[in-house]
Amino acid sequence: LFQQCRIGTMELRNRFVRSATNESMAEDNGAPTDALVELYRRLSRGEVGLIISGFAYVRPRGKAVKGQLGAWDDSLIPALSRMARAVHDEGGRIALQIVHAGAQGHVDLGQPREAPSAVEDRANGSMPEAMPIETIRSVVEDFAQAARRAREADFDAVQVHAAHGYLFSSFLSPYCNRRDDEYGGPIENRARIVFETCEAIRERAGSDFPLLIKINCEDFDGAGLQSEDSLWVCRELERRGIDAIELSGGVPAAKLNGPVRARIDRPEREAYFRDHARRFSKQLKRPLMLVGGLRSIETAEEILAEGAAGFFSLCRPLIREPELIQRWSLGDRSKSQCESCNRCFSSVRERGSLQCMKIAGHAG
Repeated sequence: LFQQCRIGTMELRNRFVRSATNESMAEDNGAPTDALVELYRRLSRGEVGLIISGFAYVRPRGKAVKGQLGAWDDSLIPALSRMARAVHDEGGRIALQIVHAGAQGHVDLGQPREAPSAVEDRANGSMPEAMPIETIRSVVEDFAQAARRAREADFDAVQVHAAHGYLFSSFLSPYCNRRDDEYGGPIENRARIVFETCEAIRERAGSDFPLLIKINCEDFDGAGLQSEDSLWVCRELERRGIDAIELSGGVPAAKLNGPVRARIDRPEREAYFRDHARRFSKQLKRPLMLVGGLRSIETAEEILAEGAAGFFSLCRPLIREPELIQRWSLGDRSKSQCESCNRCFSSVRERGSLQCMKIAGHAG
């Protein structure tokens, strides 16, 4: 777990990854605040191998929430470079996660949200408008330009967010995607926007710039992406040269089976996408990053030993303990102090930034 390793051209000091989450600590235009830069510096000082940033929107109509990080304009490059430099100063590596929220945006855009089809969003009740072909092509280019900005800002990699019900996730979902053109129907068509985006990123950011993707193993909502289709997409992404796949799962409509599950209070509740990782890893050769309920170093060791995943992504434990990986590396193997109460996400609404509410004295 603590040996140096590689993803593409990127060298990492260990196999632990800070999985992306929204911190709501950016300026109105998407530029990171000083506090956000210092958060990433602290994570890097805590010896996280790879930090994946909070999701950065690639166009204004793709913004999800207030305070969200942005990568939609060249004017943001200097501010983004401060984040990368802070991580590098502490010996870490950082990837910029880029996203379009699709129908799941919660900010008031003053116009309908963009989605593959006009299907009411089950998370917020909004009715998006179906994207015409020319808009799809524009979004593909927006992602590619955002990746180019990431490289110019000296990030070490870029990650495309295609999970959790956001735009690309909804294109992959037969429930959300009811198009009858080349972007709808069979999985080969529903995944087309993802493949075109990855190809465009290679063209704009360079073939040697590590390209990662976050994707659902399945949506768990009874009507969306299923594991067979997800595995096909992953195999095709591998064939097209993706450098690593972060395997997640769930959409808000899946409720208790969504991506952020509570009460991870015993070992058998940890790594709740582990069985999918076992299946996927048997058919994939590129690195697989597993996220979802990892709380103990023993669980990570078991999964690594069985070959189900090569990298281990954590989010909530690093909100509670930014120095968790360093603590483990120094020999204190006690599990994460995170109680999986999910109150940290309430802190975004209540306090305007992401923090453990138990430490802040507001546990509920």
